[in-house]
Amino acid sequence: MELKFDEKGLIPAIVQDFYSKKVLTLAYMNRESLEISICERKTCFFSRSRQELWRKGETSGNFQHIVSIYADCDGDALVVEVIKDGPACHTGSDSCFFEPIFLSPELTQFSYDGLYRLIEGRKTEKKEGSYTTYLFEKGMDKILKKVGEECTEVIIGAAKGDKEETIYEIADLAYHVMVLMVEAGIELKDVTAELARRHVIDHKVKQERMQ
Repeated sequence: MELKFDEKGLIPAIVQDFYSKKVLTLAYMNRESLEISICERKTCFFSRSRQELWRKGETSGNFQHIVSIYADCDGDALVVEVIKDGPACHTGSDSCFFEPIFLSPELTQFSYDGLYRLIEGRKTEKKEGSYTTYLFEKGMDKILKKVGEECTEVIIGAAKGDKEETIYEIADLAYHVMVLMVEAGIELKDVTAELARRHVIDHKVKQERMQ
């Protein structure tokens, strides 16, 4: 496909997290920065304010490793999937898009990322009466105890063959594991990357067995 750059020689590039699919930022590329991005496998953009090329992470260390680049049907916009080394926004936020303008109470969906950020917020900005804040105040021993208790509850529910109870207890376990992750400084992307690595290994093992 032939890409269509605008009258200034630029094309918008929507940068998306490979694991969470969250939109991280909207930047612009010219032909040179796109070629550099493909060659170096890291995002390189063209700064409209400074009128120069800039490699994401060059000064901050927050590089974005490119997984794929797709053009839209008209060839005048790009989606760049990346695995990032750190925050995408200069403010230190994970994404440049963090200011809500409108959220539908009916259609807003649950996400593990959203729950993680909520739990993380209960640690950094303690809220009186919050059970999550209480767990962080009690520390790792209390959190580990709760994870152990919820593991036992899942086993009991599953052993009884009670699907609804098992689902309920798995949800409790998932929540407490995420509290543990925040306390231990483990992010969702870390676990996702580990699972992805195992998936690749498992796929290779299956292929070898079929040969």
